[in-house]
Amino acid sequence: MPKIPGIHHLHAIRAFEKAGFRILRQSKHIIMFDGNHRIVIPRANPIHAITMGSIVRDSGLTIEQFKSLLP
Repeated sequence: MPKIPGIHHLHAIRAFEKAGFRILRQSKHIIMFDGNHRIVIPRANPIHAITMGSIVRDSGLTIEQFKSLLP
């Protein structure tokens, strides 16, 4: 189990924007890109912990780095 709680999708988007990701597309999911990594964030409230852990892993960040970016 990841060491990250389920969080609101808007908080996740803000944290990834601080890490250098930009929104490419929005619909039922938000697609973000930083030049190297592409991540897909569902519009769910909250995003479940396991899903959030996978998104953070795909972004190239560690759980600790991501937690430090959360508001």
